[in-house]
Amino acid sequence: MRKVRCALIQTKGEKDKEVMIEKHEDFIRKAAKRGAKIICLQELFYSIYFPAEQDLKWFDLAEPIPDGPTVKRMQELAKELNVVLIVPIFEVEKPGFYYNTAAVIDADGRYLGKYRKTHIPHVKGFWEKFYFRPGNLGYPVFDTAYAKIGIFICYDRHFPEPARILALKGAEILFNPSATTAGLSEYLWKLEQRAHAVANGVFVGAINRVGVEITGDPFYGTSYFCDPYGNIIAEGSRDKEEVIVADLDLDLIWEVRKLWQFFRDRRPETYEEITKL
Repeated sequence: MRKVRCALIQTKGEKDKEVMIEKHEDFIRKAAKRGAKIICLQELFYSIYFPAEQDLKWFDLAEPIPDGPTVKRMQELAKELNVVLIVPIFEVEKPGFYYNTAAVIDADGRYLGKYRKTHIPHVKGFWEKFYFRPGNLGYPVFDTAYAKIGIFICYDRHFPEPARILALKGAEILFNPSATTAGLSEYLWKLEQRAHAVANGVFVGAINRVGVEITGDPFYGTSYFCDPYGNIIAEGSRDKEEVIVADLDLDLIWEVRKLWQFFRDRRPETYEEITKL
């Protein structure tokens, strides 16, 4: 049996970057103490969800990846605790090139790579096109010390293609760091990600923050893990800062894919039309 204990960290946003980093370092240590080997932080973890407004001041939060101070700091922590870290931050590549990005750090502290958010929303309270370019790195799979993982960030979850591509490329666990407030899309929160898990025979870790920030609309937490059958196996509260931990039996992927032969029965030669519509 091949099991890996994973953790999601949901917290309230703070405007002070150093406060947020220290808070998350504390939660990462708590997760590691509980035996977690892969730990995912929430979208734009070291700040409030600033794209709720359009203000040039927030560009000062951006850092390069992997050479910025936050990723370097997380590399040291990952190595110390022997854990894999998924670290979503505001990335600057060069002047005028900004991305909503998650860095992946292996258990020995090595930087494995990054995923840049592909689908960028731009609606009231989520003014992300003001800040971020669409991701241009595709959908990488990271072969970590404990499992093969893939990442899609927040709004990406509304699209079926990223999860399918990541699963076809060998990802066993998909992580979706998010910042999602109560309202229009809340009813999809426990629908879409479980559907991704079932359709692709993978585990999914969906993470959301808690608390009230710029808009006054509460983030509703309820971060969770679901298995390849779509069952929620661990879930957080709606309003508490906490670590959500689950043991993922990766052998279950083989069991499910023997039962549901979706990959065998796909017909990609018939799907070309979708790229032309």
